[in-house]
Amino acid sequence: MGKDHLSSLRCRSSSRHRKKGLAAKDEAESSRLSSPAPINADGGEAVRKSKKKSRGARLWMRFDRTGASEVVECDKSTIIKRASIPSRDLKILGPVFSHSSNILAREKAIVVSLEAIKLIVTAEEVLILDPLRPEVLSLVDRLKQQFPQSHETRVAQESSLLDPEAAEDLQSHHELPFEFQVLEIALKVVCSFVDSSVVALETEALPVLDELTKNVSTENLDYVRSLKSNLTSLLARVQKVRDEIEHLLDDNKDMADLYLTRKWIQSQQQSKALVLGGTTSKRSSSMVTCNNTKEDEDVEDLEMLLEVYFTQFEGVRNKILTVREYIDDTEDFVNIQLDNRRNELLQMKLVLIIASCAIAAYTLLVSIFGMNIPCPLYNMEGIFGYFVWSATAVHLVLFLLTLAYARWKKLLGY
Repeated sequence: MGKDHLSSLRCRSSSRHRKKGLAAKDEAESSRLSSPAPINADGGEAVRKSKKKSRGARLWMRFDRTGASEVVECDKSTIIKRASIPSRDLKILGPVFSHSSNILAREKAIVVSLEAIKLIVTAEEVLILDPLRPEVLSLVDRLKQQFPQSHETRVAQESSLLDPEAAEDLQSHHELPFEFQVLEIALKVVCSFVDSSVVALETEALPVLDELTKNVSTENLDYVRSLKSNLTSLLARVQKVRDEIEHLLDDNKDMADLYLTRKWIQSQQQSKALVLGGTTSKRSSSMVTCNNTKEDEDVEDLEMLLEVYFTQFEGVRNKILTVREYIDDTEDFVNIQLDNRRNELLQMKLVLIIASCAIAAYTLLVSIFGMNIPCPLYNMEGIFGYFVWSATAVHLVLFLLTLAYARWKKLLGY
């Protein structure tokens, strides 16, 4: 019993020493992590930290409503905090959905994914993904033209952001708020890009189709097939953008959620009404609520904007369908030509078959008389010439009668 008791005490003391050692080790580790890491001469630790930070970071361009812009590298967490969007929205802006078309309304931002244009628009700024791509540079240029950076504009915009009444007056003087102007520019860029692609395909396809009607060759057929596949993919992309705009036009609630500036003004007015307090605040808050309800139902500006670009994308879609119908008509014409060639070959084959039958009958008759069979015609002098010419005439008449029967049955044309 004494030995067992001593062994149990030793186990308890060793376990206590082990726990103390682990606690001391954890404390040292936490102090090492909390203390700044030493930087050597070549900056190796800083390089490792920058690599860790840049892992998963992408190039973004921030462009605010005053015209100021900057290009920065941000990771997902920074963008999520800055724009107040869920993390799943960044997947829509990723490379997996490179040709997707989405216009998503969130509480404080609009997530736009139209072809190569990837945007996150708020009431104060727009974040542009991959701003150095050639397709996105035109968007950046249009934004700089739309929002020139000047001192007067900057002061007016900053004052409007500080005062909701000034923001409301500024919004009444402008046709569209900041987020809708950015959305309009994005739609305009995508529409012009798609339209130029359609024009390039149309310019390239028409001469090839005209050449195909004159000369049906394997090279021309392969070229037309590749053009048709490119046209089909372009039609699918245009159809996605068109369907997304149509989806927004069909739902007034989705359109009302896109009014970010209105939401910001309403939140400022409500917070101002709550700060006042008392009966006056209750009346003003009720008046603000009524005004907000009326404004939420007013989506006429956005509806007109979307209808304009819906019409433009519908026109681009109709242009693509026209080119595709021209390709289909050319293919039908080529198939008709090939069918006509096949019919001509079949008619020629039928004529040769009829001639072969007549020659075969003539050969059969000649071969019968060429045998050593006793016949009184062999003893008649000069019968050979009469027999040959009469047999030839009979088989020629047989050939013509068969040919006339085939034409009567419309087997050899009309």
